[in-house]
Amino acid sequence: MSRAIVLAAGKGTRMKSGLPKVLHDLCGRPMLWYVLEALRATGIDEIVVVANEELEPELAPFGVRCIVQTPQRGTGHAVQVALAALEPQEATIVVANGDMPLVDATIFEDVQAAVDADAGTALGLVTARMPLPSSFGRIVRNGSTIEKIVEFRDATTAERALDEMNAGIYAFDERALRSVIGQLTDRNAQGEFYLTDTVGLLVDGSFRVVGVDAVDYRLVLGVNDRVELAAARAVMNERLCRAHMRNGVTIVDPATTYLEPGIYIGADSILAPNTSIGGNSVLGERTRIGPNCRLYNVRLDDDVCVTESVVLDTAIGARGRVGPFAHLRNGNVLGSDVHIGDFVELKNARLADGVKANHLAYLGDATIGANTNIGAGTITCNYDGVNKNPTTIGRDVHIGSNSSLVAPLTIGDGAETGAGTVVIRDVPAGDRVVGNPARSIGEKKAAT
Repeated sequence: MSRAIVLAAGKGTRMKSGLPKVLHDLCGRPMLWYVLEALRATGIDEIVVVANEELEPELAPFGVRCIVQTPQRGTGHAVQVALAALEPQEATIVVANGDMPLVDATIFEDVQAAVDADAGTALGLVTARMPLPSSFGRIVRNGSTIEKIVEFRDATTAERALDEMNAGIYAFDERALRSVIGQLTDRNAQGEFYLTDTVGLLVDGSFRVVGVDAVDYRLVLGVNDRVELAAARAVMNERLCRAHMRNGVTIVDPATTYLEPGIYIGADSILAPNTSIGGNSVLGERTRIGPNCRLYNVRLDDDVCVTESVVLDTAIGARGRVGPFAHLRNGNVLGSDVHIGDFVELKNARLADGVKANHLAYLGDATIGANTNIGAGTITCNYDGVNKNPTTIGRDVHIGSNSSLVAPLTIGDGAETGAGTVVIRDVPAGDRVVGNPARSIGEKKAAT
């Protein structure tokens, strides 16, 4: 069995924020989310988060048990509080910090694999070679054997010259951890109970402590202020972009393309610079997005092209064209071969195959049939001051430029409105209306 304790009770004062540090956004997810996802990916059976009173009410969406540490008296005290709330198990127990979003599952797997209670190895801990100067705790060895960890404030000049640092990621044999955790003292520069002191206590108890080298020290750096948050965000975004590029997506400039975890982009798609894609977005094959686009919670079929536009909570069928400078929001569903042009806004609209609205229009709470053409300047006047009212337009309809369609309204199949028409009553199929208010001028004559 394996368990994890995530330490997240620190105040994070260097963030200078009313938001708990571990909830700050990193590529569309809170920092804490990444730590929990990496732990879950290793098959951890149980995760508890040690939090402060401000963070506790925010943890329900994460699906973890919360244990409040009050007062906060250091990392060792946090683990004492957690262990007191957990039933003892024959388990490996991982201890990690909630502000380390770049740590991946591989690191957690490696540190767990280092623990072998039968062979006397009670602790695996991640170490990293870091540039000096550094305020991280130092790994003190006797030859190749780890003897202790010394926190920076308590280190001697010689110890501060060591470049092997404690990354703050541990895997303990739980029984061994419980045997020493009560022996911690606060006789140190900060007057706190250090979890790192368990290393010396385990060594003195004839247990073995094994170091697990981090491949890149930057991946185990915590985030303590907004400068470090921005640096971590850049690393994470590069990681996300690389994953999509290796899956067959062309990203013209990864440095100006911003992605979130969990999105899907089909092969042979192209993302131009200054593009942001997030939420539960799914993009089909051969989509072309950007430049200068923001997509969130979208579902695009194959061969869709979106340029210089904002598309939110919208589905677009195959071969759709959007932009430039369009704004699609709040639950639109577009069929195949739909064209939405410059300065067109859609809100809660249903557009069937082949609909075109190429210029300067607002279509809100509208249902539009196949192959209908919406002229420039058309507006669905959907709000009467109290309610949002629907507009239904049939198939093969021609809406003239600068038409105002006053909802609730139905326009039948094959109808036409003249330029500048204000439509306040339903229009029968095949009828032609002009003027303000609209008046019928008779049905279209069939071409001879």
